Amino acid sequence: MVSIKGGRKRVVTGAVPTLTAGLALGAFALSGTADGATGPEAAAGGPRVKPTVVLEHGAFADGSSWNGVIADLRADGYPVVAAANPLRGPASDAAALRTVLDHIKGPKVLVGHSYGGNVISEAAVGDPDVKALVYVAAFLPAPGETALELTGKFPGSTLSDALDPVTYRQADGTSATDLYIRQSAFRRQFAADVPSGQAALMAAEQRPIAQAALAEKATAAAWKTKPTWDIITTEDLNIPAAAQRFMAARAHAHVTEVAASHSVAVSRPHLVADVIERAARATVR
Repeated sequence: MVSIKGGRKRVVTGAVPTLTAGLALGAFALSGTADGATGPEAAAGGPRVKPTVVLEHGAFADGSSWNGVIADLRADGYPVVAAANPLRGPASDAAALRTVLDHIKGPKVLVGHSYGGNVISEAAVGDPDVKALVYVAAFLPAPGETALELTGKFPGSTLSDALDPVTYRQADGTSATDLYIRQSAFRRQFAADVPSGQAALMAAEQRPIAQAALAEKATAAAWKTKPTWDIITTEDLNIPAAAQRFMAARAHAHVTEVAASHSVAVSRPHLVADVIERAARATVR
């Protein structure tokens, strides 16, 4: 396990087994290596293949939350796609993500933040091109579990008190509820270590999640069969650190702990990119 405090990295010796802004253009239909070579050269011991990194944001965010991470990954030669998460429910959101995965050629590393963890856990099942999963302050549900259940499994989440529910009538005449975080509470709840001006923009740009999505049961768990990395945020007010540790241990994930808020991809993009690249190097040859 790697523990990050005060901007410095402390490596704990010994294995720890228990543990959009839209699309980043140029990633679709690509499979590359360090210098852009593919195929026989890489197979013969040439440059290492660089997988496409597919980023799935969570609730109350959008693809722009990955901007700093994308910049680092692209600087290091990785093709990147920040997929748009509909935030309607794990099954339908996973189906939407699979359409993106199916369109990308070659090996992939799949990354999920927060509720995006529910989505990648289902979307990656049965896809041999997904070589690694990286969870960032995220849910790693087992079949039958919900995001709501996992949030409440341990004390520490204050999300329910910060929510702003909006009920509306659907086309079929039934009612549904979307959940936002109140803008006045957004920085403290979601992004306490993000500069106030940037956090205010994030609050204004947030995308709501369907309330029903948080109560929808997971049906699959790709982390049971794929190598898994997990960034645990110890100052998280959305998903308590104890819940994150429980899920990471169950998944036998390679864990990095950091004293950061739920918005660690915004506040610590270099750290997040580094973990993603470690996962890529360990699983894609």
